Amino acid sequence: MVSWIICFYFTCLLSFGFSQEEATISFNRDVRPILSENCNHCHGPDPKQRKADLRLDLRDGAVQQGTIVPGKPNDSEVIARIFSTDPEDQMPPPDSHRNLTQEQ
Repeated sequence: MVSWIICFYFTCLLSFGFSQEEATISFNRDVRPILSENCNHCHGPDPKQRKADLRLDLRDGAVQQGTIVPGKPNDSEVIARIFSTDPEDQMPPPDSHRNLTQEQ
C-alpha cells in the first residue's frame, strides 16, 4: 500500500510541476498520516489491538516483514491487500468503515 501510495503521490506532484525537491516523499510527513488514519487501529503501536503481529506505524518493521517493498509496489503485500476484492483479504477491511481516498 505504502509503496504504491508513494509512487502515486510522487507522480501527482511531478505532474503538477513541482520541483523534485518539493516532490520528495517522506514516510513521516506523507505516508504515516495515511497509515495512522486507516491502518493503525489494527496495525499500530497498541499490542492489545494489533492484528497479524504487524505494525505499520514503524517503517523499518513493515519493510523487514515484506509488507512494504520500497520502490516495488507490485511486490508489496499492502498494495495487494488494498486492491483485493476479497473481503477476507481487503485492507482496510470493509467492516472497519475506513476507506482510502483516491488521492491516498
